[in-house]
Amino acid sequence: MSIHFIGAGPGAADLITVRGRDLIGRCGMCLFAGSVVSPDMLRWCPDGAEIIDTAPLDLEAIIAYMQRAHAAGIEVARLHSGDISIWSAAGEQMRRLDALAIPYTITPGVPAFAGAAAALGQELTVPEQAQSLILTRTSGRATPMPARETLETFGASGATLAIHLSIHVLDKVVADLAPLYGAECPAAVVFRATWPEERIIRAPLSELVAAVAAQGGVERSALIFVSPALAQGISRESALYSTDYDRRFRPRHGAERQDLEHHTPPHAGKPT
Repeated sequence: MSIHFIGAGPGAADLITVRGRDLIGRCGMCLFAGSVVSPDMLRWCPDGAEIIDTAPLDLEAIIAYMQRAHAAGIEVARLHSGDISIWSAAGEQMRRLDALAIPYTITPGVPAFAGAAAALGQELTVPEQAQSLILTRTSGRATPMPARETLETFGASGATLAIHLSIHVLDKVVADLAPLYGAECPAAVVFRATWPEERIIRAPLSELVAAVAAQGGVERSALIFVSPALAQGISRESALYSTDYDRRFRPRHGAERQDLEHHTPPHAGKPT
């Protein structure tokens, strides 16, 4: 039987993938990170499932639960917040399972930055402003940053920065980035994106620390965005849907264009 690592998304229980929900629904044991995964997610568990909050457990205790379930022929749903691929601490669990020859699967989830961008109502890549997105963090007690991965290094690119796990050093984030992006660069903090207590704070970079302090209670589970792409009223639009832009599926000139405009898709008018 398998251990299923499942990205539980940024918070809201209905932002889990259909695959993830269905896997939870068939597993007799659910291990979930209770400090960051909404308990509402547990409603997908089947009746009688053993549910364990892993927040107070160490790695060996978590693996012991998995071993016990595997020996008993019970599938396990292992829920992590966001997506499994970044800052999930799933890697060390997988290595232990590899050593024990216990099979596992990985189901991706909606990452935190995507949930926060949706809360902002923003596209994070805007023509001529920013066409790259960098996901990063600052050093913490559990995981120091490699010396080559600094905010100054990433900020020199001018790309959109989504800075995780760093609200506790917001003043340093601002001090490091203001010389690179400018004091007036748009910035935002999204606290508990997609949760009922979600809060959004927007301010120019130089005013962000004061704006967050004025709100109070913004700690942990907050994501910092810095980017010129956050500006309102940007005039340059993508050419993707421009009338004058030639595309394979929307040719600009000639009979082919006319045929396309009058073509009725085969599914038109049929129920979906």
